[in-house]
Amino acid sequence: MTIKDLKPSEVWHYFYELTQIPRPSKKEEKVIAYLLDFARKHNLEAKKDEAGNVLIVKPATKGLENLPTVILQGHVDMVAEKNSDTIHDFDKDPIETYVDGDWLKAKGTTLGADNGVGVAAALAILASGTIEHGKLECLFTVDEETGLTGAYALGKDFLNGDILINLDTEEEGEIYIGCAGGKITTATFTYKPEPVPSNYFWFKVQVTGLSGGHSGSDIDKGLGNANKILNRYLWALSRKSDLALAGINGGNLHNAIAREAYAVAGVPYSKKEDVIVELNTLAPEIEAELKMVDPNLKMTVGSTDTPAFIIDKETSYNLLNAIYACPHGVLGMSHEITGLVETSTNLASVKMKEGNTIVITASQRSSTNSLKDDAANMVNTVFTLAKADVQHSAGYPGWKPDPESKVLGVAKESYKKLFGKEPEIMAIHAGLECGLFLEKYPHLDMISCGPTIRNAHSPEEQIEIATVPLWWDLLLDILKNIPAK
Repeated sequence: MTIKDLKPSEVWHYFYELTQIPRPSKKEEKVIAYLLDFARKHNLEAKKDEAGNVLIVKPATKGLENLPTVILQGHVDMVAEKNSDTIHDFDKDPIETYVDGDWLKAKGTTLGADNGVGVAAALAILASGTIEHGKLECLFTVDEETGLTGAYALGKDFLNGDILINLDTEEEGEIYIGCAGGKITTATFTYKPEPVPSNYFWFKVQVTGLSGGHSGSDIDKGLGNANKILNRYLWALSRKSDLALAGINGGNLHNAIAREAYAVAGVPYSKKEDVIVELNTLAPEIEAELKMVDPNLKMTVGSTDTPAFIIDKETSYNLLNAIYACPHGVLGMSHEITGLVETSTNLASVKMKEGNTIVITASQRSSTNSLKDDAANMVNTVFTLAKADVQHSAGYPGWKPDPESKVLGVAKESYKKLFGKEPEIMAIHAGLECGLFLEKYPHLDMISCGPTIRNAHSPEEQIEIATVPLWWDLLLDILKNIPAK
């Protein structure tokens, strides 16, 4: 079985087409062209704004012209993550998919179901001549994953709809009515390159095999963070030996939990055995800590070539201490919605950059704006004490739940009628574009729903095949049962 054999065929057809179009965040030109061409082929009204957001409009089914206009919304970009041993160019290569039992997966890369399946469903509805609905506006936004750029840039006169259904959540049977806001914190260390000391043993230590995952929806799972694990080893070794740090890199995207990290360092030859002894002591401890949630952790060390320089000792000392002290994970749970993470922070990446700099990126999320800022200030303080230059992004707002939403009422009735049970009404700790839409269109009545996706933002991303027809049936039933104006 392949993706082309799956049902509903119209949704999977368009999802397959999207897998053939390179669309990493900030490089959506090809998928934008595809959408505009799609609109032309189906004789539908379409427009594109300066940011690259595309709106395709479809008239109401005959007899349903009195229904409010519904906006179906998804983002066209995808997270570009791959395993270190996977050869793939996200700017050129299609995503290779395969069916593994109940799941659709990709070969060594992110799948792009986040949010390709939402875009595919909207396209399938636009292309259909039989689905019943009122007037539709299908909004396809750009660069959601790395900065919500499309949602930020959306003009206040781009949309005319009354109801918005976001197609970017990842658990069938759950309808979302709220989300967290977020902020990005960057800390920049400027180091002095120093001569390499003589009579040193040089080694490369690597952390691999971790699951990674979404820094919002997966942050409460206790998954390993490669940056924290790597630093834990380096910090411990630096307390026993005169450690010289030459290079350090880990993690990639601000909204992904770091899966891999490595460092190049050295110790005096007289302390060479400490390198292995410390690894043999620490690795089993961390493996035991993570065995239930991240069982494939690998920590390896091996000799390497003498580096061209080392990071000055003061910066190295401050860096290792700051990464150790920097919080990562859940900071607080909601007092209003049981089981909902209210506030968290993700130590996302540690990168050597030009100009003798090391840039650390961390992202904070909260459904309470004051706590989002408090978490960002907590991270700021750690790195300020370590003499780094700290900056914050402007951040984005959360989406406050509205339990009295009319479209929520329709969705609940549709779900119960179709499946004989109540859906779960949820808020999500991940950031959705809905908060930004609500700022510009405060009249919008919004919900979010989607099929089940696991391990988004990592090469283990997968979509549960059987949940797609359930979600599809729900979406179509909502559309034809929207109450008249």
